[in-house]
Amino acid sequence: MDNKKEIKKRRLTGEVVSDKMQKTRVVAIVTTKRHPVYEKLYKSTTKIKAHDENNQYKIGDVVIIQETRPLSKDKRWEIVELVKKAKVAEKIDAEVIE
Repeated sequence: MDNKKEIKKRRLTGEVVSDKMQKTRVVAIVTTKRHPVYEKLYKSTTKIKAHDENNQYKIGDVVIIQETRPLSKDKRWEIVELVKKAKVAEKIDAEVIE
């Protein structure tokens, strides 16, 4: 009999923009907003540091991140799954082979 309340964690989709740190990826979250006065749509980007235990995600990958307990000073998110693999890495590999 566990009385702990089930907490629903937020999930966001974004693109990996940096993989230079070990076990950490920087994910850019793009949201579309409407200007309060002029009502024009514009994009807003937020960069979030997310945990990647196996260093498997590369720049350009589209991933889903989920809230987690604080892992470091800046890291409060973890990468849950891969949505789409980056196309850039495939093109570079093809050029090297030729």
